[in-house]
Amino acid sequence: MLLQQLKDANVQALKNRDATKRSCLSVLLNKIKLAEIDKRSQGKELADADIVAILQKSVKELTEEQQAFQKAGRSETVATLAEQIAFVESFLPKMMSEEEIKAEILSLDDKSIPSVMKHFKANFAGKCDMRTVQAVLKTL
Repeated sequence: MLLQQLKDANVQALKNRDATKRSCLSVLLNKIKLAEIDKRSQGKELADADIVAILQKSVKELTEEQQAFQKAGRSETVATLAEQIAFVESFLPKMMSEEEIKAEILSLDDKSIPSVMKHFKANFAGKCDMRTVQAVLKTL
């Protein structure tokens, strides 16, 4: 589903002749295709959680690149990268808040650290930061 949204956005960027979005989507779709080939060689299917992980990694890479250009004083490139970061983030799912994480932990029968982490990794991959889950769990 997320892959189809990215493909549709790519077609729309082509129609609008938006070079910034088009180049960003081209890189993302290539990364996803490589991950899909890798998963297929393992006999597995590419899930939305895998695509979300690729998008999150891309946002991190773009942010690091933006910081490097800021240090170099290239404001035009920094602005382009900021636009690309915002565009990629628009495809990411809304992250769970600490209150939502706490409510989910309290609804579990087994509140041990390994079982809670396994539950969140299996059911909420890409929708919550695992460090936040761990921090909330330690406060309980």
